[in-house]
Amino acid sequence: MKTYWKKITAIMMSSAILAGCVYILSLQSDTKEKENLSPEQSVTTNNQNSKGIKTDKLPVVSSSSFTAGVWVPYMSLDLKGTDRSEETARNRLTEIFDRISQVGADTVFLHVRPFGDALYQSELFPASHLLSGEQGKKVNYDFLKIACELARERKLHIHAWINPLRISLDNIPSRLSEDNYYTQWKNDKDKSNDRYTISSGKSIIYNPAYPEVRKLITDGIREIVRNYDIDGIVIDDYFYPEDDMKCDLYEYNLYSKEAGETYLSQKNWRKENINSLLCSMYSAVHYEKKDCVFGISPQCNTENDEKIGADIHAWGEIAGYADYLSPQIYVSENHPTLPFQKSADQWKQIVSNKNIKLYISLALYKEGTDADNGTWLEKENNIESQISYTKAIGADGYVIYSYEDL
Repeated sequence: MKTYWKKITAIMMSSAILAGCVYILSLQSDTKEKENLSPEQSVTTNNQNSKGIKTDKLPVVSSSSFTAGVWVPYMSLDLKGTDRSEETARNRLTEIFDRISQVGADTVFLHVRPFGDALYQSELFPASHLLSGEQGKKVNYDFLKIACELARERKLHIHAWINPLRISLDNIPSRLSEDNYYTQWKNDKDKSNDRYTISSGKSIIYNPAYPEVRKLITDGIREIVRNYDIDGIVIDDYFYPEDDMKCDLYEYNLYSKEAGETYLSQKNWRKENINSLLCSMYSAVHYEKKDCVFGISPQCNTENDEKIGADIHAWGEIAGYADYLSPQIYVSENHPTLPFQKSADQWKQIVSNKNIKLYISLALYKEGTDADNGTWLEKENNIESQISYTKAIGADGYVIYSYEDL
């Protein structure tokens, strides 16, 4: 442990060095929502959202250099209340992909690991409760394989969306399976892995301070890229708990004791743990499939990003963390504290590396609602206006949240 922390301290002295070192190590390896927390979504009909705003056709730029994507969250994939058969799953996916294709989008961001689980055939993570009704209970078909086939039939790109750290959130799922790593590590006789997961409030996450945990998450990325016909991997904004500096204090104290006078603040130490994980995942994606990309979708509020260990400025400037960033700018143009255009301009400056793309995520679910102090009601066609501004500032595309509101 002592040797490990000394090595980490040395590497942490430079994010650029960290990116390069982790990239090389990965290539050598041969291992087999606050503003951005989305509310419950409801399925709507007749091509209208919940407030009756007609959304038959999103204004999509036809150029192939400008991406028009749609987020498909795990809530849209839950087969609860059905017979949970392969036919039902295929019909659900067909409905989703048909609708996305009909509105003119070209990329699907599909949630495939929301809770340290798998909506695909995995040898590492337990089968998701969303398909079978019980975490760890496998279904007799491959959900992601079907999704990839449907995407290709419709000439859609497909990015597999994962939450790398989240195991449970507000007691979802209600029960963790016996083959869940959290359960295994808590019940085995090996005390060294007891801290590989940490709890904060009603949430449980993987602890990225440990290289064993980062390797597990990276191996999970390799598994998806290796086995499925996908175009990208994307992660969202769930990193460290925002206001809990105690959940990983044990690891930080170990680190700072070994680092001596050169130790980083806990905030910066957390950033470097996340950065190390991101570099590892980025490298794994490109090592397994050269034309596959890796993206990150952080919160739009940069102050919140600082609180959760998201080193957004490094990600937008230094190569080796991500191929694209898709900040969740889920605010109106007249938001009282962070208006859309101000945030979009800020993120355009953050993503300063010409080789890193900027896809702005937009809150279609707020259109026609009284969100943001009623400012979404002050004009019509908010999303159309935001898409136009996204193009005007030279962003590379947008992603709509979410499928439920098409």
